[in-house]
Amino acid sequence: MSTPSEFLESNLLLKALRKADRSLLEPHLELVQYGRGDTVFAAGGDISYISFPCDKTVVTLLISMADGRSAETATIGREGAVGGIVSNGGLPASTHAVVQLGGPILRIDSSRLQEAKRLSEPVRNLFSRYADCLLAQVLQSVACNALHPIESRCLRWLMTLQDRLGSEVLPVTQELLAAMLGVQRTYLTRILRTLQDQGLIAVGRGRITIMARPAMEKAACECHDCVRRHFDAVLGAVYGPTGRFVAFEPPPTPKAARKRAAMSAVEDADP
Repeated sequence: MSTPSEFLESNLLLKALRKADRSLLEPHLELVQYGRGDTVFAAGGDISYISFPCDKTVVTLLISMADGRSAETATIGREGAVGGIVSNGGLPASTHAVVQLGGPILRIDSSRLQEAKRLSEPVRNLFSRYADCLLAQVLQSVACNALHPIESRCLRWLMTLQDRLGSEVLPVTQELLAAMLGVQRTYLTRILRTLQDQGLIAVGRGRITIMARPAMEKAACECHDCVRRHFDAVLGAVYGPTGRFVAFEPPPTPKAARKRAAMSAVEDADP
């Protein structure tokens, strides 16, 4: 039977922590297996846990409308986490988090993460930086959905998924992709046929294969590259040959901030 410790390095946020900082979280991590379509948390419900997708597990944040339609706002894999990353937890969720590709997820009670952030500046620093990157992804997605044609949005989504899987073969159905993009499947089918005719992808049953990643990057809008550059600048993201996130090397806390923290600690210690 698998244990949480076996998956600690299959999530890049946890892997980026020093051993001493990771030990603040490890005893409280729980391993949960999720299947495709499972709900991690629902809009309006309280968020009690912070969830870390591991290996090739992928979670999507969705906004659902009253008429039943929905659209993707962020896609999170082994590079990140979902839940109350910055808040104290226990607050109502604004989005629906659904598992897009099933697999293992490590989760921790939000109060335990808050305690670790209180005790460790590196933990606070890492999660603050990641929260900034996640917000950048959400905001870029909003702008892309409003301003760019469906072809560009489709390419952005496929490259985002490949970043998290590291494989040219993406196990995604046309129904799922249409739901993520907020369009009808018949319309999406025409778009995919166009991209296939251009030699960018190959569409199969239950999968889409990336045929020419460099050409896709040239044909897509700037949104995917903007998010990757932000991850690089803020979290020191390292990418593999297929474009997959493979490591984070976050910059250290600025010296000025460390000096202020040290001074505050001295003041707090004074009688």
